[in-house]
Amino acid sequence: MMRVKLLSSLEKCFMDENVVNKRALTEKISFLKNEIYSFQICYDRDETVDAKVIVGLKLDSPLADAIRVYKVKSIPSQLPVYRNRYDDDYLRTTPGLYPDLLEPIRENDRLTVDNTLQSLWFEIDPAGKYEAGVYPITCTFVTPAGEVDGEVKLEVEIINALLPDQKLIFTQWFYTDCLLQYYGTEAFDEKHWQIIENFMTNARKYGMNMILTPILTPELDTYVGGERPTTQLLKVFKDGGKYTFDFSQVGRWVDLCRKVGIQYLEINHMFSQWGAAACPKVIATVDGEEKRIFGWDTAADGDDYKEFLSAMIPALIDYLKNEKDGADKMCWFHLSDEPNEKHLEQYKKLSAFLKPLIKGYPMLDALSRYEFYEQGLVDHPVPCNNHLEPFLANNVPELWTYYCCSQSREVSNRFFSMPSYRNRIIGLQMYKYNIFGFLQWGYNFYNNQYSYATINPFLCSDGECFAPSGDAYSVYPGTNGQPWPSLRQLVFHDALQDMRALKLCEELYGREKVMEVLEAGIDPITFKKYPRSADYILALRRKINELIQEKV
Repeated sequence: MMRVKLLSSLEKCFMDENVVNKRALTEKISFLKNEIYSFQICYDRDETVDAKVIVGLKLDSPLADAIRVYKVKSIPSQLPVYRNRYDDDYLRTTPGLYPDLLEPIRENDRLTVDNTLQSLWFEIDPAGKYEAGVYPITCTFVTPAGEVDGEVKLEVEIINALLPDQKLIFTQWFYTDCLLQYYGTEAFDEKHWQIIENFMTNARKYGMNMILTPILTPELDTYVGGERPTTQLLKVFKDGGKYTFDFSQVGRWVDLCRKVGIQYLEINHMFSQWGAAACPKVIATVDGEEKRIFGWDTAADGDDYKEFLSAMIPALIDYLKNEKDGADKMCWFHLSDEPNEKHLEQYKKLSAFLKPLIKGYPMLDALSRYEFYEQGLVDHPVPCNNHLEPFLANNVPELWTYYCCSQSREVSNRFFSMPSYRNRIIGLQMYKYNIFGFLQWGYNFYNNQYSYATINPFLCSDGECFAPSGDAYSVYPGTNGQPWPSLRQLVFHDALQDMRALKLCEELYGREKVMEVLEAGIDPITFKKYPRSADYILALRRKINELIQEKV
């Protein structure tokens, strides 16, 4: 017989572990009518049994139509952490295989059960279509001969309440060029558009409501002098020194965003990354010939580029406002990504030029030096979560935060090698500190560092030792142009749902009561100090759900 055990979504099952040593999920399971809930079942065979067995999965439940099952697949990691840049709160720090990919199970799939620990991920998405109540679920593992080799039974309760709409603005950078390179399409051909829609739909389902919009090809993670594939939505024409524009592809992008539920357009950065020294690549038809007119070889503050932006930005805003029914209100603008104190004067000069062009529209940038905000150079600074203190101390309104590869000590992040509670805890932190927006740079970055070459994310999870595994992408490019999620993506979405549940509880009881429950028996939560425990998060959500249930 195989060994099976019910686990929470906050467990990670490594192949060299076993069922016996995993902590079973025995607590009451409850979730709201429009909340996605996940659990796992892990399985193996006793170490003394050499033979493997092939089984199929049979799922029996009144919720069966709302349940999707995935195999949790382990992915190679050569760089799970930076050397000497990690703390004690990691599961492992050595190269190896890490559970991450959620591969959808098909109807006739069979599972191989042997001495290695494996797990299945069950995602329940009631989508508000089921009545409140208790529902049984039976998961049976059946051999080809029809014999039951293992079984797990559980009950879940749907609470008669709905999560409120997500208020947090959330973006992970969406790379259309990585999709065209992996799937072998041409930029914005029909196949590319369908794949973009597939990935955009996945992003929206799991909480993204803002999307990086390539009006121009984004100048991100590109070596100096290099070019990423052109994915410029805007068609530019220059005749006799005068610019005109074709916004038809921009309009299609806006229509698609509205179709899938994206609320905000994150317009690509107007100047190069890490210092704003140069221009992004711009392709234009000049006197009938298509050519690159701006790029690394043109200075960011050059008159020609300023002339181009002075024509392009007002035309874009006018088109979105008048031709796309007020889509200009969806726009947020970027100047340059991650400037530091050495770039302050350059950023100040470019901000003075750009802000009048986008007057009335918000500007955000990932930067962690308070001076940029203090001097009025950016409306919405996005400091990393380990440099938030001066921004919090000065009560910056509508404050954002982000993390990337450098946030490897103390704070929340989503590396392969971290426990899942360290991923999910950020929802509670963002609730406490009224965080307005969250940015993460890697929804689907399938390149190595500086985009010298593409990588296969199923085989190379760290961009050829560029960033700890889990930093560069949250989804995998599955078959037929369909995204396959990672367990990290779904766990982070649980964090977003936690925020919404806390907001609902606040509406019912007041913020003081929610904070009392949130920090009962523990030290005050900060972005660097928080309970290092899955049990804390699971128990908190049970308590919040109970409070909600008492009022509905």
